[in-house]
Amino acid sequence: MGFPKDFLWGGATAANQYEGGYLSGGKGLATSDFITAGSMTEPRMIVIELENGERKAINRFEDVPSGARVVIDEQLYYPSHTATDFYNHYEEDIKLFAEMGFKGFRMSMTWSRIFPNGDDATPNEEGLAFYDKIFDLCGAYGIEPIVTLNHFDLPNHLAVTYQGWLDRKTIDFFANYCKVVFDRYKDKVKYWMTFNEINFLRDYSTLGITDASDLTKQNQAIYHLLLGSAKGVAIGHAINPEFKIGLMIANILFYPETCNPNDSIRMMELERGFKDFYYDVQCRGAYPNYKLKELERDHVELKKVPGDDEILKNGTVDFIGFSYYNSTVVSTSAESEQAGGNQFGAAKNPYLEASEWGWPIDPSGLRLVLNRLYDKYQLPLMIVENGLGAIDKVEEDGSIHDDYRIDYLRKHITEMKKAVEIDGVELWGYTPWGCIDLISAGTGEMKKRYGFIHVDLDDEGKGTLKRRKKDSFEWYRKVIASNGEELS
Repeated sequence: MGFPKDFLWGGATAANQYEGGYLSGGKGLATSDFITAGSMTEPRMIVIELENGERKAINRFEDVPSGARVVIDEQLYYPSHTATDFYNHYEEDIKLFAEMGFKGFRMSMTWSRIFPNGDDATPNEEGLAFYDKIFDLCGAYGIEPIVTLNHFDLPNHLAVTYQGWLDRKTIDFFANYCKVVFDRYKDKVKYWMTFNEINFLRDYSTLGITDASDLTKQNQAIYHLLLGSAKGVAIGHAINPEFKIGLMIANILFYPETCNPNDSIRMMELERGFKDFYYDVQCRGAYPNYKLKELERDHVELKKVPGDDEILKNGTVDFIGFSYYNSTVVSTSAESEQAGGNQFGAAKNPYLEASEWGWPIDPSGLRLVLNRLYDKYQLPLMIVENGLGAIDKVEEDGSIHDDYRIDYLRKHITEMKKAVEIDGVELWGYTPWGCIDLISAGTGEMKKRYGFIHVDLDDEGKGTLKRRKKDSFEWYRKVIASNGEELS
């Protein structure tokens, strides 16, 4: 009974929130490199220096001219440029992960570190060598890398020149990126995911389209994105049949507010649009009928070419990776009190407590999600994000007492254990989000922390970047050592 002996306990990070080194080692500019603190939606400026020494500001809709270099504008703070500096602290950080007993480390690679422009003829060797060092060190500690190929950005050149995923050429650029990294790390990485929270990819930073409100453009870009994912899966399996390649979706559990049938019908519509469509295509290899009918109603005709259906059919995933932070309540009543959540507001649930950011805390919902996904798709599952964002206080002696985080994780692990022991769900791993403190993807702030490891950095980018263990560090170490039996 209990979790399998080879269960992948670990933690999760994202390159654009953790890695830093935004132009180190030959890396090119990514769309995320233009995001300044406080906003992820408005175009922001980066200063470049031309060959003649002249400096000028460019926005994310412009390419860097040949021969120019990027310089830092001291008046603006770009959180992703340094983030919490895994680029220069990877040895220290992975050692700390090993001390906790990690069996798996979910991380992402930066596409523009491998192909600076995205459409380059040859990859950047220095970028490839950087990830070699990461994977070699993980291997030395017995930690399985769980690698996301693309996490909330893309090479800015692809966005500027091709409007990113709106152009079919980006499918082949991504496929080439997949081929290079799969071939390079075929003996070092077993577990892969194509796109992080693919159901959240809808704006310039993630899709590269400048008019994301245009339904035709958005749906065409998402269609290309799904073709790119399927191509990547097929390429990976051809290079190493032992690869396990999965999807990754933001899974928010939906409840109807009442037994009014209208609430349940609205819930069905939202679930299909928000997440089920992405599961269905990547697990079953075709667009579901409800999506085809939606496109028909919206007068959207996807541009397809012969062979597309076969690409989707042959590129289905081996496992389902998902994030779970909270549930939400669907209501058709205008009188319902609103509540916060992971980019999805809805009616307040009176039966649940909420985090400092207003996110409902629903451990039992995790068990429901695990059962629903496994019943529907019969594929192995992996919880690749889960955690509590909170303000942590560093005491005078340097200690950080985060009992609230321990309580949150304990309750979720308890429910996930029920799903395995009682319900028979096949669960491969659990990698809580932000195992070490990261910058926020949306605002760049640091005060909302998730990690077992504190990083000395504030919302303005000031701090020593010193790492220190929180109380949750030792607690999670015991959880892993006992394979989930010791939760007190």
